[in-house]
Amino acid sequence: MSTARAEISTILMDKVADWLTQSALAGNDLETLVKGFCERLAAAGLPLKRVHLSFSMLHPLYDALGFTWLRGQGMEVEGFRKEDGVHSDRFLTSPYYHLLSNKLDHLRRRLETSVPSEFPVFDELRLMGVTDYMAFVHPFNGNTSQGMIGSWSTDSASGFSDSMISALLRIQNHLAIATKMAVLTKLADNMMTTYLGGDAGRRVLDGQIKRGEGDTIRAALVMADMRGSTRLAETSGREIYIDTLNQFFDAIAAPFNRRGGQIMSFIGDGFIAVYPCERHRAQSEIACQAALAATHKATARMMDLNLRRKEQGLGDIEFGIGLHVGNVMFGNVGLTDRLTFSVFGSAVNEVQRLQTLTKKYPHSVLASKDFAGYCGANSWLTLGKEGLAGIKQKLTVLSPDLSGALALDEDGTLEPIYDRISDAEQVMLLHRDAARLSAGAARKLQ
Repeated sequence: MSTARAEISTILMDKVADWLTQSALAGNDLETLVKGFCERLAAAGLPLKRVHLSFSMLHPLYDALGFTWLRGQGMEVEGFRKEDGVHSDRFLTSPYYHLLSNKLDHLRRRLETSVPSEFPVFDELRLMGVTDYMAFVHPFNGNTSQGMIGSWSTDSASGFSDSMISALLRIQNHLAIATKMAVLTKLADNMMTTYLGGDAGRRVLDGQIKRGEGDTIRAALVMADMRGSTRLAETSGREIYIDTLNQFFDAIAAPFNRRGGQIMSFIGDGFIAVYPCERHRAQSEIACQAALAATHKATARMMDLNLRRKEQGLGDIEFGIGLHVGNVMFGNVGLTDRLTFSVFGSAVNEVQRLQTLTKKYPHSVLASKDFAGYCGANSWLTLGKEGLAGIKQKLTVLSPDLSGALALDEDGTLEPIYDRISDAEQVMLLHRDAARLSAGAARKLQ
C-alpha cells in the first residue's frame, strides 16, 4: 500500500452510510450487508486489509454469525455454534478478551516488527502485512444479548491516520444500526423457522396471521410416534426422559424436514410432517415417494441409534409411522390472540389413526392404499382393511418392504459433525454474559 496518509472523503463516507440505511430498509441479509459495506469502505479510499465482524444471534444451534473480509479475496461466513465450558488459550490471550474483561469499547495497536507481540494473533496479522489494528465492542443496547464485535486491520505503511480512525468510528454507528435491523430480521426468521417450519414461518412473516386464514392443499402426510414414552416418563428421571426423546427426534424426524418435507408440529412424543404437492398424479407421486424415501432413512437411523443404545446398555426405542395422502387445511387455528399454524382435516385424522395401528400390527410403518399407489414399484404387504373411528369407509392398510433401509445420512452419520468451535463464538458468548466464559476453540478470532 502507499505510504501516503491521504485524507478520507467525508462525502464518500456519507455515501457508504446512506447505502447502509437503504440496504437495511430493503431487508438485505447480514452477509449481503456486511460484504457490500466492506467493499464500499475500500472503494471510498480506506486502506483496509481485513475486516472481521461477529454478531450474536438468538438461534437454537448458533450463538453468533461471523464475517471475515479480506481485500481482493472476498468474504468468509461462519456460524458459531453453542457450546459451554470450553476455553481456549487463544481466546484468553486475544484482544477481544482484553476488551471485554476490561470493559473497553476500543483497542488500537501498531504492529511494530521490532516490538514483541502483545497478543499472539498479531503474529498472524503481521504475516498478512498488517501494520495497524483496531478492535471494538458495540452492543445494540444495554439490556440485551444482541451486539456486534469486530476489528479493522490496515496494511498501510503509516497505519491508520486520525481521519481514518474518525471515519471508522462514525461509520461504525451506522453499521450497528443497519446490522441490528438485519439481525432482528434474521432473528424473526430463525424463530419462525424453528417453531413453525420454513414454509409456515414465511407465511406468518408475510402477514398470514388471522385465525382461519390458510389454504387447502394436497400433501403426502407422515405421522410418527415414540412407543412406551408414558412408561419411560414414569420410571425414569426427567433428564433421562428428555434425553431419550431428543435422541428419538434427532434420529427419526430429521429426514422428514428435507427435500420438500416440512415438520409442521411436534405433538408430545410424536410429530406430523407434510410433503405438499399439486393436485395431479405426477406431483402426488413425487411427494409420496419422497416421504417413503425419508421413511427408509428414518428407519435406518433408528436402527443405528438402537445399536448405539445397546452398546451403552440401554433399551431400544420403539416407534410407529403412518403414511397417507390427501387434502388438508394449511393455516391458522386457535384463539384470536393465541394461534397455531399447522395442517388439519380428515386426512390428518386418518394418518394419525394409521400410525396408531402400528400398535396392532407387527410393523413399525403402515400406509394407506392411496399412498402406496403413488409409490411405483415398491414392495408392499397388504395387511387388511380397517375401520377407523369417525371415518365411514374402511382403509386398506399396507406395510412397505423396509429391507433396503440401509443408508444413513449422505455423509454416513446419524448426527452432524462440526468443525471445532471458533474463538469468535467465545467472544459472543462472553459478550452475552460477561460474568462467565463460554464457548470453544477456534479458527477465527479477530
